[in-house]
Amino acid sequence: MKNVLVGATLALMAGAVPVFAEMTDIRFTLGWKTQGSDAPFLLALDKGYFEDEGLNVSIDQGEGSAATVTRIMGGAYDAGFGDINAIIQNAAARPGEAPVMVYQLWNRPPFAIVTPKTAGIENPEDFEGKTLGGAQGTPTTRLFPVFAEINGIDLDKVAQENMAPNLQEPMMIRGDIDGAFVFTSTSWFNLIANRQDPANDYNWFNFEDYGMDLYSNGMMVSRELLAENPEAVAGLVRAVNKATMEVSANQDTSVEAIMAYDNLVDADLERARLEFALTNLMNAPEVTDIGMGDLVDERLTRSIEIVAKGYDLERLPEASEIFDRSFLPPVDERRFETTIN
Repeated sequence: MKNVLVGATLALMAGAVPVFAEMTDIRFTLGWKTQGSDAPFLLALDKGYFEDEGLNVSIDQGEGSAATVTRIMGGAYDAGFGDINAIIQNAAARPGEAPVMVYQLWNRPPFAIVTPKTAGIENPEDFEGKTLGGAQGTPTTRLFPVFAEINGIDLDKVAQENMAPNLQEPMMIRGDIDGAFVFTSTSWFNLIANRQDPANDYNWFNFEDYGMDLYSNGMMVSRELLAENPEAVAGLVRAVNKATMEVSANQDTSVEAIMAYDNLVDADLERARLEFALTNLMNAPEVTDIGMGDLVDERLTRSIEIVAKGYDLERLPEASEIFDRSFLPPVDERRFETTIN
């Protein structure tokens, strides 16, 4: 992280002295290619909210939450958007090096098993005798054994096939598999793209509804930034919080900001994906109580235990290693109500 001295010259007046503002460079990585759910960061960039905090933020596309964490740990980026569960995994193995979540956005995880209604799977025990497909190493796939244990499923009676993520929905539609381990925010729209009706023709077994009390994506920062420039972290949080409140109220300006960043995306698709995230991942009773950006430590501790079991972690990090709420604005500034317009 380097500081760039930017001169801001006042109008020439008798005795006036030039005033300089020191802008802080922040390298920020998204969680994936440009998507509607990136709106809080892209709106903050487009509206100048980062600049208002003295931050010169550059935003790059991502390659997944695991990459967000490793990019930050490796020093290539100062902050990013990604899954808190990826932080947990790295904090277990490399304490004191993993990024820290400072603004929780997705109160609900996107992890789910989706099945066509024609497969006859109505309850978790119905997975026995069926074939499920998924990409090896994704959270949904890795955490399925924990899901099975909690819900009384005999894993030996469930066939699992490893496949590329882009093959899951086509193979399910053809009947090659009975269900897929997915991210709801992706699979829902993949099914629509394949001329399917995800709302009426598919059953969704969302992990949160079956004992998997997990958080998911938010804004994380490097430990170096946290230690060396806490003022910059506070500025990031304020800017993103301000943008998040606007995103929840006005999707038109949100999509404009997304298109200003990347004019190659499908505006209608990413608007729909943004609305999905707002209503299904961000909006939750817990958020009503504690405000956007925060979480409940006891729930995070339960999440850590679930992730540790699913990933065979040798050490359970403390909740305080994973999340730092000290930079959050007052709760009255984080009241979150979604209005789809």
